[in-house]
Amino acid sequence: MALQIAEHVSRTDVGRQRSSNEDALLETPPLFAVADGMGGARAGEVASGIAVEMLAAMEDPDAGPEQRLEQAAQAANRKIFDLAQADESRSGMGTTLTAVVFTDGHLAVAHVGDSRLYRWRGDELERLTRDHSLVEELVRRGELDPADVESHPQRAIITRALGPSPAVEVETFTTAARIGDVYLLCSDGLTTMVRDERVADILRTRSSLDDAALRLVNTANENGGRDNVTVVLFRTDEAAREDPLEDEHATRANLRVEDVAEAAAARERTAESPAVPEPRTATPQRSRPRARLRTATTIFFVLLSIGLLIAGIWFGSRQFYFLGENDEGVVTLFNGMPIDLPAGVSLYEPESVSEIEAAAIPLRQREVVLDERLRSRGDALGLIENLEREQRAAAERARREQQARERRESGGPRGGEGASQPSGSGPN
Repeated sequence: MALQIAEHVSRTDVGRQRSSNEDALLETPPLFAVADGMGGARAGEVASGIAVEMLAAMEDPDAGPEQRLEQAAQAANRKIFDLAQADESRSGMGTTLTAVVFTDGHLAVAHVGDSRLYRWRGDELERLTRDHSLVEELVRRGELDPADVESHPQRAIITRALGPSPAVEVETFTTAARIGDVYLLCSDGLTTMVRDERVADILRTRSSLDDAALRLVNTANENGGRDNVTVVLFRTDEAAREDPLEDEHATRANLRVEDVAEAAAARERTAESPAVPEPRTATPQRSRPRARLRTATTIFFVLLSIGLLIAGIWFGSRQFYFLGENDEGVVTLFNGMPIDLPAGVSLYEPESVSEIEAAAIPLRQREVVLDERLRSRGDALGLIENLEREQRAAAERARREQQARERRESGGPRGGEGASQPSGSGPN
């Protein structure tokens, strides 16, 4: 049974509290995407625009759908990173990306960040992507109640995005579609303002996809509209069949002539060559020297196998990274796996040291950052950069507060050398 995209629609809105829209979208069936940019000096708008442009231009017809999406995302990451390196005003800019391509009744997905993909099937809303964010990690570890996510002070920290790092891990997967499925791609401007239960109500009572898109955006704005909000919706249905005998023809095509010929030849060989038992011969006893040789050979291959296994583990561990603290208590990026073997052999080594002292990170956040969980290099670097930005911002706030205190003290009745003396003369 063939499926097609029967209906699709998109909407984007600046929201109630932003002056510009840094979201970007792509609505060119069978390709759909949402990107949510970040960064100053309109850099976020540039980053999200690059992401959808690279998707729209993706080629390589020999690659599978997932691979093509990942190639486009990686190309966008490199372009955004290089542009940020060349222009100081765009330093640190990046974008989320959630993209899908519909083909052969399946949905291939590429995802980075905290934009989302939902599926409305039957009477149930299901989130198909997981946020690459700090609070999502806390929820998955059972250390944060989902109901507390919206009020969490670190809810805006994402652990993965296109652009901040030269390398990024793109999450990809494929899911089968069914007749009547409705898919929703959206930026976090919707999901931070509208709960999933309300999204489900809107999809359940929609008169059309256009009606649903309008109500989703309006509801986000009515609830505060703190961010840009973007939604893309599409619905699948059974494709019109031009040839009523198409299924029968396809079934017949699956029976290859080679299969028929091979089966006939096997039957002929069986009929012409009846089974004849082969004569049995006595097995000569092996001499002891040969037995010792066989034992030595076995030991050699066992040791060789162990050596190859250890080498494989060592080189395989080079594909992983994790965050920890070094002997000086500074957050460090380690390459390898956090495993210490006998004889002082470690399957990891430090790659780079950050500017962050582990003790300066709040305890609850520190337990997530320094949990030695295996990450991609891009994820680990992105998390370090987010923490460094957060600490720099905190230091800047502290500096401004200190300056404000000093100004208040210097302007008081006893504040500094320039303070006025009390009126009247003292005793001579």
